[in-house]
Amino acid sequence: MPSEEIMERFRQHKLHSGRGGKIVRKKKQAKAILLGYLRKEGKIGPRKKKKGKTAHRKKATIKR
Repeated sequence: MPSEEIMERFRQHKLHSGRGGKIVRKKKQAKAILLGYLRKEGKIGPRKKKKGKTAHRKKATIKR
């Protein structure tokens, strides 16, 4: 499904999330659906991996 068609469905309030899911209301969600279609077709690569969180150092407690 081409990107223009997905965004056109979004503008007409006919784009659904998943099979028979709720109607997509937010543009950000429509873009996420578009990226999923493009990945499925192989036009773009897989998701970028998130960097792991660095371990937080504990502050030394002051003993009195």
